[in-house]
Amino acid sequence: MRTRRIILASSSPRRKRLLAMLGVKFSVLAPNIKEDTLHLSPERLATKLAEKKVYSVAGKIKNGIIIGVDTIVAINNKILGKPQSKKDARKMLKLLSNKTHRVISGLVILALPENKVLKTHEITKVTFRKLSSQEIENYLKTNEPYDKAGAYGIQGIGGQFVKQIDGCYYNVVGLPITKLIRALKKFGVRIGT
Repeated sequence: MRTRRIILASSSPRRKRLLAMLGVKFSVLAPNIKEDTLHLSPERLATKLAEKKVYSVAGKIKNGIIIGVDTIVAINNKILGKPQSKKDARKMLKLLSNKTHRVISGLVILALPENKVLKTHEITKVTFRKLSSQEIENYLKTNEPYDKAGAYGIQGIGGQFVKQIDGCYYNVVGLPITKLIRALKKFGVRIGT
């Protein structure tokens, strides 16, 4: 079986690192989409945005497998995107304090030229401990909250806020690895042993 070109439709450095960690040879094409909320459930929105990413780069590829992922944070079905300001990040962190939220990654894979598509999503429940106002203010002084859904990075300083996790850790980082490996196998891509 010949190796197929794999393309990651993402500009996320975290997704690039995680995919590389799996030993996958891939190239990156940054998608160009508007990440609006579209008034969908969190699960459908994450999958729809992942699909938009895939199709935004598909015109540049004739043969290969394109991976699109979009990760969102939701609490009580309220979607928390990337904070637009320090005030926005503060509000999100206060909302997450001492509560459980869901991290949802939509995963869409498109194989070309056959136009075979797989759409799925992964959900991880994350519980924060109670955060003090000072902890939130100190965290806001770092650059970490501002390019992440929900205003925190579990793989960085924000990991100290997490009391419990139920589900895939890597999903919270931004790439549901186990689900991705299973999905790629359906396209004939073997990872690891």
